[in-house]
Amino acid sequence: MGSIGMPEMMVILLIALIFFGPRKLPELGRSIGRSLNEFKRASNDLRSTLEDEIRVEEQKEQRAKLEAEQPSADVATKVPATFAEAEAQNLGATAPEVPAVEQPTVSRTSTPA
Repeated sequence: MGSIGMPEMMVILLIALIFFGPRKLPELGRSIGRSLNEFKRASNDLRSTLEDEIRVEEQKEQRAKLEAEQPSADVATKVPATFAEAEAQNLGATAPEVPAVEQPTVSRTSTPA
């Protein structure tokens, strides 16, 4: 089967004109055009979504590969959050537990003068 040529297209248009009439034919053409446009938009959205998902998966695989190659480098470059952690890291020990300090509450009531 080949593509539709000019004679075949003329026969199709003639049959559509007879079947739908001259008043309905422009409306039918517009609705078919809108449907094709919406289909193209949906297929482009699907394609872009799939490409994004593939790209994200490839990035995850690359990250996992890099992390598997250098697991000890992350430990050596860790920045301590507190002074106690820094001292413990320098001494090769674990950081001591620092008790939480409770903040005093201040009331804002006025005192009579």
